[in-house]
Amino acid sequence: MLYIQNYIDGVLSEALTGTWLAVHEPATGNVYAQAPASAGADVDAAVDAAKRAFPAWCATEAEERSRLLRRVADMIEERLEEFAQAESRDNGKPVWLARMVDIPRAAKNFRFFATAILHTSSEAHQTDDIALNYTLQQPIGVAGCISPWNLPLYLFTWKIAPALAAGNCVVAKPSEITPYSAFLLSQVCIEAGLPQGVLNIVHGLGTDVGTAITAHPDIPAISFTGGTATGASIARTAAPMFKKLSLELGGKNPTLIFADCDFEETLVTVLRSAFSNQGEICLCGSRIFVERSLYDRFRDAFVERVRALVVGDPLDDATGQGALVSATHMEKVLSYIALAREEGGTVLCGGERIQLTGRCEDGWFVSPAVIEGLPFTCRTNQEEIFGPVVTLTPFDTEDELLAMANSTSYGLAASVWTSDLRRAHRVAAALHMGIVWVNCWMLRDLRTPFGGVKQSGVGREGGWEALRFFTEAKNVCIKL
Repeated sequence: MLYIQNYIDGVLSEALTGTWLAVHEPATGNVYAQAPASAGADVDAAVDAAKRAFPAWCATEAEERSRLLRRVADMIEERLEEFAQAESRDNGKPVWLARMVDIPRAAKNFRFFATAILHTSSEAHQTDDIALNYTLQQPIGVAGCISPWNLPLYLFTWKIAPALAAGNCVVAKPSEITPYSAFLLSQVCIEAGLPQGVLNIVHGLGTDVGTAITAHPDIPAISFTGGTATGASIARTAAPMFKKLSLELGGKNPTLIFADCDFEETLVTVLRSAFSNQGEICLCGSRIFVERSLYDRFRDAFVERVRALVVGDPLDDATGQGALVSATHMEKVLSYIALAREEGGTVLCGGERIQLTGRCEDGWFVSPAVIEGLPFTCRTNQEEIFGPVVTLTPFDTEDELLAMANSTSYGLAASVWTSDLRRAHRVAAALHMGIVWVNCWMLRDLRTPFGGVKQSGVGREGGWEALRFFTEAKNVCIKL
């Protein structure tokens, strides 16, 4: 049994409550670890440590902060296989996916922001030969960072890295469902020589630790990634306290396929965008709209490719789809497939719990499902499922397509597939989304702003947007 520990004031420790949370391996259904069931007192201790560390950390030269964060990135890469195995065991994703994507991206997050702070600039304005104005970007103090279970280390570092780089100290909460890689990160930070109290990682339930972070009077900024309902709850607490908020929430993302697309490239990438990480990525394209003249050809080829996806042990390199993260989430996904049938949809393939043999016989596996025949207004097409479930819908005109694509309460991301450049620009501008990919998906430049509109979130992460969020702008006016 693995015992995960908190990381507070530079030391690994148990929760002050003395109690534990069971951590399951999705592929087997077995409990393999215990994580601290922390509460408000643990968060208080972490905040106190962060407040003590802040004066020295924010005064540390950017070059030194950069060196330490780059050392963390190097050590993540040195322990790549250990991190990948941990991420797969925690989340259920294929270990090859964690090895190729999740862990390298976590290291890149640290390295990107560590180097970005070496190249910051300030605005300056001369006012009619009377005064000179310039802007300082100063760290806010203690930042609260709360991350989800679907990309555990990837998204955890996406918040922590810019906050630390900007000169803040951090109190962070990983998901209680997937705490292992955050625990390994604690070990790395100790070995890398990160000063005590600069980063504090508190494990526990959202209702205990997340709530305490959100409500703490000495945490002036909250960065959260997760469900829309939880984001709304955080906003209700934080807004009256005038905290800065960055909320990266849910999505019900459309994939728009025109008849003039590159068929093979579209087919391959849309398959990946639909089912990567078992569909448990907020950016996955779960509503696929296909121009009617191409619809039958695309549907048949797509279903054939989906049926060929191997659902199996995450440790097997041949596995294309691993386990869903929890039994509860598996039941939610299966309930939506049942709902789709009630709403008149036809399940073309998948949508069933898969019972594997051997090590994974009790794991939480669902075959990837493709559904057609549903109206775009039905619940299956409007609500976030967050699993290996997609719908196919034909369209005739561009106006009809945009109306369907923009119809949900979400507005995170979309992908557009066409060889018509004018159409690509026109449709991208008309989509109510924070991110639009054209003839690609998940092609990321870390300098670009990331986030959604409507119920997909508030604010932007990534690049200078993240560094601005974790700082306050101060104007200095000097009379000449």
